[in-house]
Amino acid sequence: MAGVHRCTVNRYSCAVFYCEFLMQLHNTLSGQKEVFVPQNPDRITMYVCGPTVYSFAHIGNARPAVVFDVLARLLRRRYPHVEYARNITDIDDKINAAAAKEGVEIGVIAARYAAAYHEDLAALGVAPTDHEPRVTEHVPEIIAMIERLIASGHAYAAEGHVLFEVKRYAGYGELSKRDLREMLAGARVEVAPYKKDPGDFVLWKPSTPDQPGWESPWGRGRPGWHIECSAMAETLLGETIDIHGGGIDLAFPHHENERAQSVCAHGGKVFARYWLHNGFLTMDSEKMSKSLGNVLLVKEIRKHAPGEAIRLALLTGHYRQPLDWNDEALADAKRKLDRLYGALRDAGDVAASEAQAPAAFFAALEDDINTPAALAELFEIVRTLNKSEDPAEKARLVAELRDAGSVLGLLQQTHQQWFAHGANDDAISEAEIEAALVARLAAKAAKNYAEGDRIRDDLKTRGVLIEDSKDGQRWRRA
Repeated sequence: MAGVHRCTVNRYSCAVFYCEFLMQLHNTLSGQKEVFVPQNPDRITMYVCGPTVYSFAHIGNARPAVVFDVLARLLRRRYPHVEYARNITDIDDKINAAAAKEGVEIGVIAARYAAAYHEDLAALGVAPTDHEPRVTEHVPEIIAMIERLIASGHAYAAEGHVLFEVKRYAGYGELSKRDLREMLAGARVEVAPYKKDPGDFVLWKPSTPDQPGWESPWGRGRPGWHIECSAMAETLLGETIDIHGGGIDLAFPHHENERAQSVCAHGGKVFARYWLHNGFLTMDSEKMSKSLGNVLLVKEIRKHAPGEAIRLALLTGHYRQPLDWNDEALADAKRKLDRLYGALRDAGDVAASEAQAPAAFFAALEDDINTPAALAELFEIVRTLNKSEDPAEKARLVAELRDAGSVLGLLQQTHQQWFAHGANDDAISEAEIEAALVARLAAKAAKNYAEGDRIRDDLKTRGVLIEDSKDGQRWRRA
């Protein structure tokens, strides 16, 4: 098994999951999985780059929010205190352009789309973070960090701009595994006369009278993109954080630049001990792109599928791998949830149990957030539950299923709520199933066994399995 073991147990014998498994996370910086050893077990710190709120969130924006929500839930099971920060960028040239087009302040645009982002994440079961810093609330801290970088010789002022001098940081390029020439080609850097080197990036830039701006030692202006996250992470979580996450598209230049300026501003201290990046989302095997017109907005997908199904679809692939988004993936997620909620419904009223999810489920998640393997353990519980006739065993299995679901952010409603509002649109309704079962009983009572078999087979083709037991007919979705 790809993990670090402390003991050998079967899947049900470990009451506290981390007695069996040490968490491993793939660190982009080292390029390999590493055992997660926090700098302070009493305070785990995690920072994830959030949205720039100038438009509605697309499904690619939702993937890191869901992935790192699962990681935060997992960390909270293991450690007594987790501080998770995900920022909102509310000052940006795209926001400026949207505000100018509508003739409103940038705060109007930012507030509108931040609210829409929160609504989308709530629908997908993403829990609120401990901190949600906004750039406009941290400009003094940003200015202070830039001043330290100038004082240490890592940044310089020129023509109202302040730039980070990349050649002054020997570790530049280590995160993204690129040499400087490749990075210059890939970053579309601005070649400007005030730069010492084309690769130097902006920490502060001047604002025209019609643009938002703040007073600074270098004149009225606004911060560059990269310095924002460094300053907010430092302010809320400290100079060295445990985990920094985001999409793989941010590894360069954003995270490379964050790392450089933070290390230099902190006198050489490590900025983030573990760098985690989720893979791209593709649309029918093609990379999502606004220029290609294949970007799907979360708010539009929600019109056709429950948020829980969208969340499950995002968790079906390993977070580091590309994930192809298509209609069948979403339909399959709905069917899976039908099966999960169907197992809870068919278990009936069982006694309360304090059982936790099996050790094998947590072991899967602790092996670099392996959600496909964790979901397989969920369905292993379902298979056992559907066969069980023992009330005590059923109570334990229901508790395990609910507990595992809570870590993944699934099964957070009742089966009645799911089948009333969230079931597969193409699925046969409960009322239709019950009517068919009544007809089957009548056929069997009349000794018309062929008709009874026909009804059973018809239900099977529609995804419903009938089981005859001493207590009568039971059904579940396949």
